[in-house]
Amino acid sequence: MKRLLLLAAAVAAFAAQAQSYPGSKPITIVVPFTAGGPTDRVARDLAEALRKPLGNATLVIENVAGAGGTIGANKVAKANPDGHTLFLHHIGMATAPALYRQLPYSVENDFSYIGMVNDVPMTLIGRPNLPAGNYKELSAWIHANKGKVNLGNAGLGAASHLCGLMFQNAVGVDMTTVPYKGTAPAITDLIGGQIDLLCDQTTNTTPQIEGKKVKAFAVTTAKRLTTPALKDLPTLQESGLKGFNVTIWHGLYAPKGVPADIVAKLNAALKVALKDPEFIKKQEGLGAVVVSDKRVEPAEHKKFVADEIAKWAPVIKAAGVYAD
Repeated sequence: MKRLLLLAAAVAAFAAQAQSYPGSKPITIVVPFTAGGPTDRVARDLAEALRKPLGNATLVIENVAGAGGTIGANKVAKANPDGHTLFLHHIGMATAPALYRQLPYSVENDFSYIGMVNDVPMTLIGRPNLPAGNYKELSAWIHANKGKVNLGNAGLGAASHLCGLMFQNAVGVDMTTVPYKGTAPAITDLIGGQIDLLCDQTTNTTPQIEGKKVKAFAVTTAKRLTTPALKDLPTLQESGLKGFNVTIWHGLYAPKGVPADIVAKLNAALKVALKDPEFIKKQEGLGAVVVSDKRVEPAEHKKFVADEIAKWAPVIKAAGVYAD
């Protein structure tokens, strides 16, 4: 009888917590990268859009950078599941299980999935003096220079690294990968001709394409983009790499064990935020597309991440890239 009373009291406490959530306590959104980067900007825009649908709640951003996002992810996985600690992460959520031999958390079992936020397309770009004017010519040049092509990336597990792995696998040509400490130095060396190619997010490449500082060959999405500077670029799929579709997406999470009623409140607030005209405008300015499909639902979000884990694991394994 005593156990039943304790259980009933716990259930009542959870119900009361969910009803009053979020209350006066601030909600912290953990970002696993440094301030000022693309993911941080998405998180700050989202926090502003979430404020009103969460009853004018106070939302703060906490940057917990390091180890490709796994330090921040582990902090959230171990946090109190009261709904006041959230997590915004990109495709690294799905690639970490294959990249890291000893991941201190389970992507699929240690988080409550709230919903997807956006998709960020990528572009394949080259140095300005590359002897190719379109993707067909680029492909011929790559195959004629096997073992000599340099492909830059922003570091282990970065979006450009993942896209580069997928690209090499698709074209069937191994390239010399050149890792940098961030996208900025990689693009600087690409413009200067020190490396040949780079595959990175539109948030980073569009200004360089518009300024004609690099050569743009293709986009990595299933369909062509409508952005003025990129609308004439073919997709890699239509260029012959069947099934090639790489986007850098962002999703919202909480620790495992957050009461279902609070998850439902967070999901409802997210759906409102994703329809906020100002949020949509800001995301378009970053070259991102706000999610409006079934992936905004927690179950579909989780299924999507599981599919992404299955998609990237063999690519990373084949490349033999691991981090301790």
